[in-house]
Amino acid sequence: MQSKIKLGIISPSQNAYSETFIQAHKNLIDADIYYYYSGALPKKLEKNNQPLNSFPNKVIYKTIGRIKGDYLLDEKKAFERSLINNKIEVVLAEYGTTASIILPIVKKLHLPLIVHFHGYDASVYEVIERNNKYKDVFEYAFRVVAVSKVMYDALLGLGCPEEKLILNTYGPNDTFQDLKPTLEDELFVGIGRFVDKKAPYYTILAFQKVLDKFPNAKLVLGGDGMLLNTCHNLVKFLDIEYAVDLLGVIKPEEYRSYLLKARAFVQHSITSNRGDMEGTPLAVLEASAAGVPVISTNHAGIPDVILHEKTGLLVEEHDVEGMANNMIRVLEDRELAAQLGTHGKKRVKNYFSMNKHIGHLNNLVEEACYEPTV
Repeated sequence: MQSKIKLGIISPSQNAYSETFIQAHKNLIDADIYYYYSGALPKKLEKNNQPLNSFPNKVIYKTIGRIKGDYLLDEKKAFERSLINNKIEVVLAEYGTTASIILPIVKKLHLPLIVHFHGYDASVYEVIERNNKYKDVFEYAFRVVAVSKVMYDALLGLGCPEEKLILNTYGPNDTFQDLKPTLEDELFVGIGRFVDKKAPYYTILAFQKVLDKFPNAKLVLGGDGMLLNTCHNLVKFLDIEYAVDLLGVIKPEEYRSYLLKARAFVQHSITSNRGDMEGTPLAVLEASAAGVPVISTNHAGIPDVILHEKTGLLVEEHDVEGMANNMIRVLEDRELAAQLGTHGKKRVKNYFSMNKHIGHLNNLVEEACYEPTV
């Protein structure tokens, strides 16, 4: 029996609640996984959770690093040593920024590199410039993965060779396909980080307009982030605390329980002033897979998944009035909500399943292992 390919997955975080797509890679890709984490230049390996730089020559490399002005030399050597000792055959870098930092080591060891972009790394202006527009990454990488058509075009525009570029949208956990929502409550649900590109304050402002016509409606938003306190203040200022629950971080099973009775999923994603954009929001895929209509914006990968008037209702970014009107539409017409949800469930199952997403990555890992590196 052929042994599995030894795949090093490099990610800044171990189990960030907003990065379930990376956890899916770790748990579902068909390889012998070595999950490195704790910073773009990883400091730990999940198999033992021990610091990588606890090896005998640490002090020597630290001293040499100070002399050379390379204060990360000991950590670089520790990571390099771990890749060698564990006989890693292919490296999957989660985020282009991670790929930029580990590139010299991966290149030195002649390891094939797959680079998976996710969102900010392909859109924030200063991040792109700081990484020299990923010129060296694109030159060396075996394949580069984008998760939306907008991201695909952006990476192409930065100079990624088209023959290396792969469009592979995330897939939701299969458990969402098993849900059978009733759409019975006048409830809107959203989940995601409270950050600029998700603009939760726009969702709240739209919902305030909904209350003028449907005073018993409810809005539940799950997630954490720098705008959470601002949103609490906004809800208080608008005097709608009775109708809005900001839950903080919630567990996947809690999210599924809300989807079972919600009339629609809501998210008003925008491009931030820094250029920060979504990839394809996983929560949007999950809601649509569950059969819940999605009310959102024409932003990044959202219209790849959500077809306006067919599987959901979309408006342009910053159109609070339009979003409010769409929310009112599904409250007025439960049959419309049901049709959008049913078509969305079918579309996700046919085109954006977890099996498809992981299957593409499995193929890339296998191809990378058996093709010569640059």
